[in-house]
Amino acid sequence: MAIQTLAVLPRPFTIYAMDPDAVIPAQVLASDLFFIGRTPDQLSIILPDTIPLAAQEQDNDWRALELLGSLELSMVGIMAKIGEVLAATKVSIFVLSTFDTDFFLVKNNKLDTAVNALQRAGYTVVNQ
Repeated sequence: MAIQTLAVLPRPFTIYAMDPDAVIPAQVLASDLFFIGRTPDQLSIILPDTIPLAAQEQDNDWRALELLGSLELSMVGIMAKIGEVLAATKVSIFVLSTFDTDFFLVKNNKLDTAVNALQRAGYTVVNQ
């Protein structure tokens, strides 16, 4: 029986690093899927690569694996276990969380390696 199910989202993502005082561009907020994080040192924006931004730095060609199903905030170890599986196969991750679920971003050239490792570890991985 599968531990959890992850879905490979169909489009690549870009991770942007911007000045912490930058205004969040309107096209980001108009996207159906985006993530924003701001600290005193940086503004980070993650969104589909079809929406280009002017940024200090960017890293393209990330694919997202969405952990399906609602996760309670009190659940422990899910992210760590998936991270361990991917680390064992030398797949770097960029993790994003919402109130309900987690997203694991992996570079597109490591997607097949990540999917195969997760399936061998008992996870179900589907395309979305």
